[in-house]
Amino acid sequence: MEADYVIVGAGSAGCAMAYRLSEAGRSVIVIEHGGTDAGPFIQMPAALSYPMNMSRYDWGFRSEPEPHLGGRTLATPRGKVIGGSSSVNGMVFVRGHARDFDHWEEQGASGWSYADVLPYFKRMETWHGGNGSDEDRQFRGHDGPLHVTRGPRTNPLFNAFVDAGRQAGYEVTGDYNGQKQEGFGPMEATIWKGQRWSAAKAFLKPALKRPNCTLVRGLARKVVIREGRATGVEIERGGATEVIAARAEVILAASSINTPKLLMLSGIGAAAHLAEHGVSVVADRPGVGANLQDHMEIYMQFASKLPVTLYKYWNLWGKAIIGAQWLFTGKGLGASNQFESCAFIRSDKGVDYPDIQYHFLPIAVRYDGKASAEGHGFQAHVGPMRAKSRGNITLRSANPKDSPRIRFNYMSHPDDWSDFRKCVRLTREIFAQDAFAPFVKHEIQPGMRLQSDDEIDSFIREHAESAYHPCGTARMGRRDDPMAVVDPECRVIGVEGLRVADSSIFPRVTNGNLNGPSIMVGEKAADHILGKGMLPRANLEPWNSPRWRNAQR
Repeated sequence: MEADYVIVGAGSAGCAMAYRLSEAGRSVIVIEHGGTDAGPFIQMPAALSYPMNMSRYDWGFRSEPEPHLGGRTLATPRGKVIGGSSSVNGMVFVRGHARDFDHWEEQGASGWSYADVLPYFKRMETWHGGNGSDEDRQFRGHDGPLHVTRGPRTNPLFNAFVDAGRQAGYEVTGDYNGQKQEGFGPMEATIWKGQRWSAAKAFLKPALKRPNCTLVRGLARKVVIREGRATGVEIERGGATEVIAARAEVILAASSINTPKLLMLSGIGAAAHLAEHGVSVVADRPGVGANLQDHMEIYMQFASKLPVTLYKYWNLWGKAIIGAQWLFTGKGLGASNQFESCAFIRSDKGVDYPDIQYHFLPIAVRYDGKASAEGHGFQAHVGPMRAKSRGNITLRSANPKDSPRIRFNYMSHPDDWSDFRKCVRLTREIFAQDAFAPFVKHEIQPGMRLQSDDEIDSFIREHAESAYHPCGTARMGRRDDPMAVVDPECRVIGVEGLRVADSSIFPRVTNGNLNGPSIMVGEKAADHILGKGMLPRANLEPWNSPRWRNAQR
């Protein structure tokens, strides 16, 4: 088999590229190891905790023991299904802050400033934001493949969270993906007509209806490189090995975990590390697998005085009722991911834009589906957005079936501890506001008995979890940067005909969830691949607090 372009990975960026490249008349083959996204566990938004814990849909990665978290190994879910992680994630849609992308450009990703990427965020979406302001509407897209919606926020706890933020002195924002990220407000999701609206639904399935786009199921083993040029991808399917040939280019979009693994198996990486595993060196790029970043979070849980939480449905009968209503009508609690309010705040004065994110949830429960023993409760997921710790991805062996070694090195920088302590103390202050007086019974965890830095640090060490936002392992930068893996056109430095376009190329993790920025990368990379002129820069001015130098709020 052969095509103009061979894309490895039918995830967020890969689906977007397949859509745009085939739309332009190029032939495309998308290689995906995972299978179909059919079935209620993926399609019902409220069932989000199931697919990321199912081996059918998840690669099952875990970190190596984390030395700064008491040797714990943390789950690192990545979607093994069409749509990739957009088919198993929490469906939260966050673009990131404007300054995130300006920082990318400052770090050598020329042409990826906020003014450059905003047109691609707009092109990819249809925004159903209700009665947004005229200013916000300028920042949003209105005819793209990806539907972005908001939940009904009928539970009184959602509004209580926003009101408490206002009472604590924070900003309120009508659209954190628009002009003003900072503040408390409604959360957005990739949900449409009561179903998960993944990258597979938005981009891949429409592309596959075209005669020039084909999906091939198989395990990518390595990129085939001849005389310094990528010519195809070696895959395994049906017990046999074959090569899918690329007439123009190979594009890796296999996730920030599998993309560096494939690069290394193909001979692109730190020469000494490749030699350890008997892999012939094609390009000595020590940045491959380095710069691994993630968001961590803790769950601040509170017992509820009133039975207004989702706990009443947290039993077999309650779940059956919700599931049946969704199955027959596409409506009800099953049609929401239940993340309907959120916040982005600054941790201290002198911080120029938000560095703490909140997801509010009207039940006290873990991602693995285990509810709090306290009964009725609610929680805020909270964590710092710009941790300074860095990890890496390395080969476990030269066997393509072996998962790589994932070392996040979480909490290895002292500033990450002080930032997390601020998260705990600021959150307690928010939930102590009058808006929560009718609801807060007491703090479940960490528990008010934990007050000192050492006590809070101990809780973080034992309970902090990944927010599942790994990125940065094939960093974009200048071609003369020895640690850059791709240039600003997503071309792998040192190899012709090979690009990377997924969250691997992020120079630094963006504010919030990564599905939105990953799709944007696919959208913009497609124009680079096609050799088209970039969309015109959007010279809109995002909001930043005029008081950031002197005030935390």
